[in-house]
Amino acid sequence: MTTASVAGGPAPKRLIVVGSGIAGLYSALLAAEAGAEVVLLTKGALADSNTYYAQGGISAVLEEPAPGDTVAAHIADTLKAGAGHCNEEAVRVLCTEARLDIAGLGRFGVRFDLDDDGDPALGLEAAHSAPRILHAGGDATGAGVAAALIRTVLDFQAAGKIQVIGHAQVTSLSLGGQQGGRVVGANFLHDGRHRGVHGDSVLLATGGAGQLFAQTTNPAVATADGLALAWRVGAAVADLEFFQFHPTCMVLAADAREAEGNNDPLLISEAVRGEGAILLDANGHRFMPDYHPDAELAPRDVVSRSIALHLAQLGDPNGHVFLDATVIEGQRGQGFLEKRFPTLSKRTRQAGVDWTRELVPVAPAAHYWMGGVVTDLYGRTSVPGLLAAGEVACTGVQGANRLASNSLLEGLVFGRRAVDAFLGSTGGAAGPLAPALSGPPVPLDDVGDDLPAPVSWEFESLPGPGTREASFAQAGVFSRWALRRLMTAKSGVLRDGVLLREAGVTLAAWAGDVLPLNVPDSLDVREHEDSNLLLAAQLLVHAARERRTSLGAHYRSDSEAEPAAVDDFDKRYTLSRKASLVHD
Repeated sequence: MTTASVAGGPAPKRLIVVGSGIAGLYSALLAAEAGAEVVLLTKGALADSNTYYAQGGISAVLEEPAPGDTVAAHIADTLKAGAGHCNEEAVRVLCTEARLDIAGLGRFGVRFDLDDDGDPALGLEAAHSAPRILHAGGDATGAGVAAALIRTVLDFQAAGKIQVIGHAQVTSLSLGGQQGGRVVGANFLHDGRHRGVHGDSVLLATGGAGQLFAQTTNPAVATADGLALAWRVGAAVADLEFFQFHPTCMVLAADAREAEGNNDPLLISEAVRGEGAILLDANGHRFMPDYHPDAELAPRDVVSRSIALHLAQLGDPNGHVFLDATVIEGQRGQGFLEKRFPTLSKRTRQAGVDWTRELVPVAPAAHYWMGGVVTDLYGRTSVPGLLAAGEVACTGVQGANRLASNSLLEGLVFGRRAVDAFLGSTGGAAGPLAPALSGPPVPLDDVGDDLPAPVSWEFESLPGPGTREASFAQAGVFSRWALRRLMTAKSGVLRDGVLLREAGVTLAAWAGDVLPLNVPDSLDVREHEDSNLLLAAQLLVHAARERRTSLGAHYRSDSEAEPAAVDDFDKRYTLSRKASLVHD
């Protein structure tokens, strides 16, 4: 990575990073370390991110891997989980360069768990062919990694290397440049005012959109902000039909939810099943072997779908199954769960379940969006000056279904590569999406009326009065909870054409009032989030309707048994703002 400035030389480039998960924090540190001016905007506190809640770990084949493990095996596992829909070059980059960024984390204070011999303690997770999962603090890897990076970011801030602006809801991206089509800054709400900052490039690292669904493992900040920001300035998006549902999320009783102050399920890490936990139905039957030869260690989309199908067979589609972790204590000895999963042990106890002796009620919940803003292998989007990394981006590395513990790794590898592109140190590999970086940085200032102009976009046509779909569309007024229930019921784990059509009609009715393509004229952060969620929901439903066959995390019960051709089966549905979402 090159240094951006020398004494008497040109002013350093300014990178605006939006988001404080692993991709945002790591990218900001790398850019600042290389001499760039960095402004880091986060909508809440620095710890408010999906990364902070990640339990499973980070997958990587190190210089000294587990016996029998290789980079080639990691590549093969990722491609297999992705259901043939991955960008193979992106997967090769991810798995080959993983060890570089594990070392990079160490430079910024991250310390991974060690075994009794002082070597990295490598865990096994579902669909991995060998132990290659690094943990930091057992089942609190995300919190451990985020805490270390946040400490270093605050050190950089104290040294004047990074400017951190917390509680800043980015509402739009500024366009400028000679042709007027380059992203040159970000507008945001802060302390009840519209503010703005200009720079040479903006890196979106805003995470996902779990708040689209009624049950999610994501924190409240996961409201599709980055996707909406990018779409409104014309960036291409892809693979939005592929939303991964984590199969084993604790279903809290109403009194426990009230005591916890948290309506979201508690994610029970895939690593628990990796250690030997099994799934049982209400009759005590271990059902997963009936659905897949790998049983509980099948890819997570298979496990989520199997749970949903099994509950439907039992006549309780909105119910739950049970995770039996007591077998682990029996196999590994008393106290193993407390030692291996201290956070989960604490949280399950708080919810009133002693999982060393009792079964844990679990159900699938929205977890990770494989699709997002299309980028090349250096984080460059189709809009000059706009970069993206982490869950908000779509490099194609996750395919139709993300392999466990590849998400934090993707944020690292492609966050670093986005910084390389920003600094112009990609080894001369400019690529078709690489913009020329130019323009002096502009200081933070107030924003007047320079928000992007509203764009025209065709929505789903509303049916005539008196039809079943019209009645459905008119049932209720738009609210976030109504949206989440709609998406869970009509575009969740199980989908079909009728359900998706009904979802599209209702979303179109709501969009007629909310106008999600426009930036809300409001100082209320929640209004901006709701608009972003509604826009993301429309895009997801449209993509799900376009893919008429099941693939990976996208399951349609009305899917054709076999695709007509390989090209159709693996077709990537890329959307841009100019696309029509009207269906005949």
